[in-house]
Amino acid sequence: MIIDDHPLFREGLKTIIASDPNYEVVGEAGTARKARRLIKDLEPDLVLMDLVLPDRSGIDLTAEIHSRLPKTRIMVISMHSKVDYIVKAFKAGATGYMIKESAVEKLMFGIASVLNGEYFMDGSVSHRVVKKLMEAPQKGLKIKNAAYETLTPREQEILVLLAEGLSSKEIAEKLYISPKTVENHRTNIMNKLDIHTIHGLIRFATKLGLIDVDLWKD
Repeated sequence: MIIDDHPLFREGLKTIIASDPNYEVVGEAGTARKARRLIKDLEPDLVLMDLVLPDRSGIDLTAEIHSRLPKTRIMVISMHSKVDYIVKAFKAGATGYMIKESAVEKLMFGIASVLNGEYFMDGSVSHRVVKKLMEAPQKGLKIKNAAYETLTPREQEILVLLAEGLSSKEIAEKLYISPKTVENHRTNIMNKLDIHTIHGLIRFATKLGLIDVDLWKD
């Protein structure tokens, strides 16, 4: 089952999966609400999960699915590559983590690895390495900031991309939305945070640990 709010990306995953007759996509959802309804009936062997959904965090949904259906394997496919997202995903019950840009090349290997009981993270990793990640100190993983919490999951996602220096066009292409939609989100983000420059957003994101400081050292 595929859970991702981008129809084009879901179609891409389905096309790749269809190349192997051993697998079948039994359902798909673009929201957590629909996913919860479908997954109860379908009880899939594997869920491919995005972290940013319009109505709920993919991390929270992963934890819920893992609790209700412990035999269902979950592999996160996300644009986020920071260690804190990976740690949260594994702690929530995922056993695989793949960056979206790697999906075309590594999806089928990742699916086979996860269904075979292995951990997967853009290449099969040992249980010992994942265990070390899961036991990493939690300091800083929980972002507690009143202004940040007023942002929707989509706005939080776009804040990170803006702070990383991506243009509206680049963000639009990455998230499969229009540049105008990105601009609207940027305006809402700046108004909610009362920050009205990109440099201000960068400082804010850096302070919360949303981006790596090394990104801007040069």
